Amino acid sequence: MNGESSHQELLSSTALSVFRLNGQFLAVADELARPAGLTAAWWQVLGAVLNEPMPVSGIARTMGITRQSVQRVADLLAGKGLAEYVPNPAHRRAKLLRPTADGRAAIERINPGHAELAARLAAELGSEGFADTVRALERLSAALDALTRHPVDPPEGI
Repeated sequence: MNGESSHQELLSSTALSVFRLNGQFLAVADELARPAGLTAAWWQVLGAVLNEPMPVSGIARTMGITRQSVQRVADLLAGKGLAEYVPNPAHRRAKLLRPTADGRAAIERINPGHAELAARLAAELGSEGFADTVRALERLSAALDALTRHPVDPPEGI
């Protein structure tokens, strides 16, 4: 097997593992969020604005999903009173999304289950193994960002 096909197999295995992991995380997140009256998507968007309000486009960039998906969830959160739109001093039309007191309370209700799952994962992986996993995933994400910002030139004749 040459190096190129080996790299292709590694890419395929990585992608399949990440897709499976994404499904696992979404299932766990839905389970953790359900008692707080949230879905995984609602939790994800609220979590993105816990520390500071952000425009929908900024949330989408941070999360790596489409602006339209975030807009739909943000509108639902605002409609349920879990988040609100506030003026954006940097951009008149792109309002900022921020959690309401009810939104923050919902996130607080998730924290005990979230902490318990984190402790169980750390016990399963070991603290250093857990940290290594995070670093590897961050490196992979950064590498993909770099490649999509600067695509490789196609070979001549293509």
